[in-house]
Amino acid sequence: MRRYFLPVLLSLLLAGCMVGPNFHRPCAPNTKTYTHAPQPTKTVGKTVKTQYFVSKADIPGQWWTLYHSPALNNLIVKGLANSPNLAAAKASLRQAQYTYRAQWGNLMLPQVNGTFSAQRQRFSSATIGDEFPSSIFNTFNATVNVSYTFDVFGASRRQLEALCAQVDYQNFQLQAAYLTLTSNIVTTTITIASLQAQIKATHELIQSQADQLAIVKKQFKLGGASRADVLSQDSQLASTTATLPPLQQSLAQSRHMLAILIGELPSESDIPMVELDALILPGKIPISIPSLLVRQRPDIRASEALLHAASAQVGVATANLYPQITLTGTNYGWTSPVLPHLINPANNIWGIGGQLLQPIFNGGALRYQRCAAIAAYEQAAAQYKQTVLQAFKNVADSLRAVENDAKLLQAQKWAEVSARDSLNLTLKQYRLGGVSYLNLLTAQRQYQQARIGRIQAQAARFNDTAALFQALGGGWWNVC
Repeated sequence: MRRYFLPVLLSLLLAGCMVGPNFHRPCAPNTKTYTHAPQPTKTVGKTVKTQYFVSKADIPGQWWTLYHSPALNNLIVKGLANSPNLAAAKASLRQAQYTYRAQWGNLMLPQVNGTFSAQRQRFSSATIGDEFPSSIFNTFNATVNVSYTFDVFGASRRQLEALCAQVDYQNFQLQAAYLTLTSNIVTTTITIASLQAQIKATHELIQSQADQLAIVKKQFKLGGASRADVLSQDSQLASTTATLPPLQQSLAQSRHMLAILIGELPSESDIPMVELDALILPGKIPISIPSLLVRQRPDIRASEALLHAASAQVGVATANLYPQITLTGTNYGWTSPVLPHLINPANNIWGIGGQLLQPIFNGGALRYQRCAAIAAYEQAAAQYKQTVLQAFKNVADSLRAVENDAKLLQAQKWAEVSARDSLNLTLKQYRLGGVSYLNLLTAQRQYQQARIGRIQAQAARFNDTAALFQALGGGWWNVC
């Protein structure tokens, strides 16, 4: 029986058990829809493009290609290649992976170290008596030391479990950085296209109003218009011109932001021109089922990894309450006063020792450390729940925005057409003396507001579609 007892005992010490909770992935919310009201299958489409919501469909990994803009695609390629934020996220992931590998070797394998020492010293007879003469001698030592802590209650394995969860966390942080970068490039590009269209429309309005001012001035000279009419038209032109600098400032800031997103200096970046009307609004939007959202959103997966790490730390704190068995002081080697005769059976030395540590009294420190770990786990669980709630809110908001922006764009296009027709009619009537100059100014102002509003609504529809793709996770799991 003695032959079998030691191997069995060593196996139990090496394998042991793991105290503390075993992590279980939280269940997805039990819901079938993202919004309280029934979700429509498509957007309005009388005078604007209809978008269809395709339920239970997968999201393409490169969803931005649905806009059919080569310039936008090239910008994202640049961003993915040059973004410092993405490079930092990749480096953080590598750091977590290397840390896990290093700790795995430290915690799970015996630590073996070889040492060699040489010493020359003088021995004095005064230390033991005068009958021995003093002498000078050498000492050479070569030893191999082995130490190992038996993971009986799983403290080391729980630490590795926590480190592995940190690797998962950094991986999903990388996916989140990827999703954020691509989405920001898309929305910033759309914003730039919108501002360019607004500036173009404003320039056309300024030119139209300048032409009208020249006509009014001629009429004033001929007695067909009053001085008040000239001042009113001049004021209208000045007001419209005043809207141009803020648009130009916003455009410059957006272009600078896009340069940073693609990893270039604003002074050296060559941002291509993207026309708003050249972008194609995605006609079909894949909507994944709600139960899959918790697996598709990288922020939820990252929060889940932190919850997993907190659970493992409870196991570490629990294992610290139990005895720790360590193999220490194990060495094997040789010692000799002469180096050529070092490796000799007569000079062989060895030693072995072990240690059993059982916490007895520490003022409740270990127990309170475990309570703190449990509280940290409860905090991580609450933060995970909040992240899930926020994610579902993002999807619900984006779905309603896509739906309502289609209605808004349809109304804005209707308002623009009506305002243009009203302006043309009012201009004809004014030239014939049928309406006052005040009516003409009102018609000009309404048309200007309607045209700018239509451009903004058109850009908002593009941006809200991109926001919906981002809220659904962006299809990062389909990226090669």
